[in-house]
Amino acid sequence: MTPTCVILDDYQNVALEMADWSSLRERVNLRVSTAPVVGEALIALLSDAEIVVMMRERTPFPAELFAALPKLKLLVTTGMRNASIDFAAAAKQGVTVCGTSSAPGTTAELTWGLIHALTRTIPAENANFHAGGPWQTSVGRDLRGTTLGIIGLGNLGQRVARVGTAFDMNVLGWSRSLSEETAKSVGAERAATLHELLRQSDIVSIHVPLNAGTRGLIGAAEFGLMRPQALLINTSRGPIVDEAALIDALKSGRIAGAGLDVYDTEPLPVPHPLRGLPNVVATPHLGYVTQANYRAYFTGVVEDIARWLDNNPVRVLTA
Repeated sequence: MTPTCVILDDYQNVALEMADWSSLRERVNLRVSTAPVVGEALIALLSDAEIVVMMRERTPFPAELFAALPKLKLLVTTGMRNASIDFAAAAKQGVTVCGTSSAPGTTAELTWGLIHALTRTIPAENANFHAGGPWQTSVGRDLRGTTLGIIGLGNLGQRVARVGTAFDMNVLGWSRSLSEETAKSVGAERAATLHELLRQSDIVSIHVPLNAGTRGLIGAAEFGLMRPQALLINTSRGPIVDEAALIDALKSGRIAGAGLDVYDTEPLPVPHPLRGLPNVVATPHLGYVTQANYRAYFTGVVEDIARWLDNNPVRVLTA
């Protein structure tokens, strides 16, 4: 019997265009969902699926969802890391979990888009331009000579650091495991502590994964250390920053602004305080949403499904 495959959260309705699915057309029944689905509606959507394709962490897969889907045999996530999957539950139920390759650096590129949007007030000036409003209302901030603090100098943080040095910024890096050698390799200086980085930086950009050690890493105490003109950029995960503390810091002028691509709840509810703050430039989790990345994702998805059907799975994830 031909298995059913459901592709979740294809918001742009492009999954079937971003890869060659022809090899699977007669092997699986493909079904695409283009909007967020939760609760009982999600269980109903997936109830007959042996294969489910996830787009990053848009739809979490906790133990309760696995338990409600006894037919599920293969779960494919785009990328090679997904903190929203309960891997123990998957193993207990005998579900194979596979990942895919990705295009490097896409989130680092968006980080700089948010930085420029904030420092040169691009959204407001663009809105004025298209509305026929006043001409040239703002005085932008220079990057040269200012300090960029990067929390997490892994792959993405290093890419952000190299661009910072190209703009003649002073770059500081910090993480619990960061070495002097790694920092120097990208033109950065290692901050002794997170608090030191926060005190010295004009722009703070977050590039650490969300885990027990980083959840709530930036809270009210940390905002109290930052400069009043400082900007916070978060393209990693929302809960790394205490949301209530962030909103308070932005409303009170404790910091000058924030560039955000990630949130505690996604999609962010419409009646949400962050949507009404003028010193926030925000995007709807676009860090990984690029043509090259989607092609890498869905090409990998096709291969994962084909190899699993051939009893030879690849890129199997266990945690």
